[in-house]
Amino acid sequence: MEERHLTFRIREEGERLDSFLTRQMHRVSRSYVQELIKSGKVLVNGEVKNKPSYKIKRDEIVEVIIPSPRKLDVEPEDLPIEIVYEDKDIIVVNKPQGMLTHPVGRQRTGTLVNALLFHSKDLSGIGGVLRPGIVHRLDRDTSGLLIVAKNDFSHRILSRNLKERKIKRIYWTLVKGEVSEDEGEIEIPLLKGFTGKKLVTPSLRGKEAFTYFKVIERFKGYTLLEVSLKTGRTHQIRVHLSYIGYPIVGDKMYGVSEFNLKGQLLHAKKIVFTHPRTKELMSFETPLPDYFRSVLEMLEKRDK
Repeated sequence: MEERHLTFRIREEGERLDSFLTRQMHRVSRSYVQELIKSGKVLVNGEVKNKPSYKIKRDEIVEVIIPSPRKLDVEPEDLPIEIVYEDKDIIVVNKPQGMLTHPVGRQRTGTLVNALLFHSKDLSGIGGVLRPGIVHRLDRDTSGLLIVAKNDFSHRILSRNLKERKIKRIYWTLVKGEVSEDEGEIEIPLLKGFTGKKLVTPSLRGKEAFTYFKVIERFKGYTLLEVSLKTGRTHQIRVHLSYIGYPIVGDKMYGVSEFNLKGQLLHAKKIVFTHPRTKELMSFETPLPDYFRSVLEMLEKRDK
């Protein structure tokens, strides 16, 4: 993608320069517009204006120079991923267990971002960087559905919708213990920080966190739950269920290691959201992974 030049004539005065350009350019975030202004990429009547707060005046000509997007410092990799849906704005992917959502620390390969960079050839700049826009994350050993934005426009809207709790995410998980209530809500603040081997702990000093659960099926010593989130804190489902006495099976950090599992039996099974461009209500659902179903089948046979 080459450098682009956009020109606007001011019709009304008094608005901030960054607000005006964010409204006019649609697809980009205000923070990216501010970055362009501060780096000298915005001219008013031919003169560089590097203050986002500059108040525009009637009949001024504003020129914006949009540099070609930088490439992300992550290599594309031909990794097997399941694309559930894709169009020019979004990708819905079924992330496998064991795959990081994006590079962290020294691990720069083998992640979902590496795979998406190889798969998608029509990514546009998000915040000036050519990359897939991760709207929300799943833990390495949690499988299931993720929405990925392909441009700044969809990333901005989906991120806002997630923050405003307009994206519905439904998980299935197997926990140790027989949950007595048919459904319930867990409201326990969570604090992120290293305490022994646990990254997240319940604490009154933490951020509010709400988890809803509903029993799908009970087994002898185990319960299959449907879980939905009102908030999306790090490790929220895993910590909440462990705290109330029903740890997730296979969770080596907060749960119980059983059945020789590689990770926790937690699967993002369904996601419902409004498409950022078409405003169509979209719903996707994916079946449980084979290793998850095999444990359930074993429990069913054992209990007969």
